[in-house]
Amino acid sequence: MITRTSTWTSLLTLLALGAALTACGTAPEAPASAPRPDRPAAPAGRNAPPTLAPGPQGLTPVFSKAPARRERPAVALTFDADMTADQGPRATSGERFDNPALVATLRRLKVPATFFMTGRWAEEYPAQARDIGRDPLFEVANHSYSHYAFTADCYGLPTLPRERMRADVERAFAAFRRAGVTRTVPYFRFPGGCYDRAALRALAPGGVTAVQWDVVSGDAFATDPDAVARQVLREVRPGSVVVMHCTRSAAPATERALRRIVPELRERGFRLVKVSEQIDAARARN
Repeated sequence: MITRTSTWTSLLTLLALGAALTACGTAPEAPASAPRPDRPAAPAGRNAPPTLAPGPQGLTPVFSKAPARRERPAVALTFDADMTADQGPRATSGERFDNPALVATLRRLKVPATFFMTGRWAEEYPAQARDIGRDPLFEVANHSYSHYAFTADCYGLPTLPRERMRADVERAFAAFRRAGVTRTVPYFRFPGGCYDRAALRALAPGGVTAVQWDVVSGDAFATDPDAVARQVLREVRPGSVVVMHCTRSAAPATERALRRIVPELRERGFRLVKVSEQIDAARARN
């Protein structure tokens, strides 16, 4: 059975995203003063990012939320850098799939964050990918090479054949390295959030932890930053993982929404952390 986000908001958001990608005609291609910074995640072992143990029958483990903590509860803000195979010409013609203002706002507010980056995004914006990857405030994780679905019937996304799934993930990591991103974390986010046992089995040899979410920001194609902020602030709980986007053309309100989300979360007593710290907390609880 395909696992998807259970809220109607998630369904509507991803349906809109899938419809937009389908409209692109994507065709499969070949193989005030700044606040105090939040405490960074403690490294695991010799600076190795924490991962979860394999799931039942050796399947890729799936993480969506950290254990709740009463003292200094944490929330992870994550940002998907989506880009499909056919969008290079559109970027050349002026469409912006990056969002430097969002990255600048995260830095100004000293917000740790995890970027789930597609390989195509890193190829299109290598200097920005490298800049994000070298900043200790951030971490770069894998969102596939070209945002193809890992299951059938995934909100209109083109489907990646099972035999190419692991190679697609490795292709994205290779694209990061070519862009100069030498420090990545072994986390993977399924395009559209869609996966099944076959996908988890295909990725298991790669040793990645699949990262989902429990809070959908609703920022995809949203133009009202206050609506995005209200949704996040309404749904967030201790240990939450929030999914957002850093593609300006597909999520134009996200940066402005952050200006409200971050101060209000801190006012409520939340720490903002990277996914690696959330996974470390989950691993310690187990």
